[in-house]
Amino acid sequence: MRQYLDLVRNILDTGSWQENRTGVRTISIPGAAMRFDLQAGFPAVTTKRLAFKSVIGELLGFLRASRSAAEFRALGCKVWDQNANENADWLANPYREGPDDLGPVYGVQWRDWPAYKLIPATHVARIADAEKHGYRVVAPVLDKGEPKVLLYKSIDQLRTCLDTIMTNPSSRRILFHGWNCAVLDEIALPACHLLYQFLPNATTREISLCLYIRSNDIGLGAPFNIAEASAMLHLVGRLTGYTPRWLSYFIGDAHIYENHLDMLNEQLARDPLPLPSLQIDARIPDFRETGIYAPQWLEQAEPADFSLVNYQHHAALTAPMAV
Repeated sequence: MRQYLDLVRNILDTGSWQENRTGVRTISIPGAAMRFDLQAGFPAVTTKRLAFKSVIGELLGFLRASRSAAEFRALGCKVWDQNANENADWLANPYREGPDDLGPVYGVQWRDWPAYKLIPATHVARIADAEKHGYRVVAPVLDKGEPKVLLYKSIDQLRTCLDTIMTNPSSRRILFHGWNCAVLDEIALPACHLLYQFLPNATTREISLCLYIRSNDIGLGAPFNIAEASAMLHLVGRLTGYTPRWLSYFIGDAHIYENHLDMLNEQLARDPLPLPSLQIDARIPDFRETGIYAPQWLEQAEPADFSLVNYQHHAALTAPMAV
C-alpha cells in the first residue's frame, strides 16, 4: 500500500486548502490515480487496522440493494448511521422515509435502477419492442398536447455485468454506475464511487476493475473503498471463473480533512507490512471448479464468507467522519 501513502504525501505537499459543505476544511488535489495488482496481495491498508468487517458489511448491503442504515448495521457496518440520522439537510428532506432511511443509495441503483420510456402512443412498434425487453406500460400521458405511453422496468446493472462477462467477455461495455440524476434530491448522500467497469480477459482468464470516484476522503474513505472494490472483484471473479488481477482506482477530488492530519501523519511514520490475501468461503461456488454459474450469490453471500488471511497491521487509528 505504498501507493496510498505516496498519494497522502502528494496531497500534503502540493494540495491547496478549500472550504466544503461539511464545514471541515480539506487540503485537496484534482485528479489522482492508483493501480493495484491483486495477485500481489489484497490491498488492505497496513499502517493502521482496516475495518474489514465494516467493509464487507457495506459491500453486501449494496449487493442487496439496501437503503436502510439498520440493514447495514445488521451486516456489521455502521458507517451509514450518521448520514441517515444526523444530517440536518437529509432529516428535513421530504423524501426521507423515517429513521435509518437513506433513500435509493448505491445498491438500489446497482441492482434496481428505475428505467422509464416515454413513447408516442402512435409508435406501436416501439412500444411492442420495449415490452419485449421487459418494460411494462404504466400509464397514458399527455406530453405537450401529444398522447404518449409511459413504460417502466427495473434494471439490475450488476447482474447484467456478470451475464455479459459469461456470454461476451470481449465487450468493453461491462459497467455499472450509481449516478442517477433523476433521484439525486432523494438520497442522503449522492454516490461518491460512482462508476465501475469490469475488464475480463478470456485469454488469460483474468479480470480487472476500473473504479472512478468523484470525491474521495483519503483518510477514511480511500482505504475502505479500495478494499471494498477489491472484495467485489474477487467475488465477481469467483462467480464467473476469472482470477482477479488489476484494480485501477481513479479519483476526481482527492482530499484530506483537516481533522485527519494527525492520523495520516502517524501512518506516514509507519512502515507498510506485507499484504494479506482474501479468502472466500467454499460454500460460495467457484465457477472454475464447479462449472455452475450461480449469480444469486451476489445477494446470498454473508459477512462470514469473507476473511483476510495473514493480515498484519499497525495499531488502529481513528478520526471523525465528516457528514
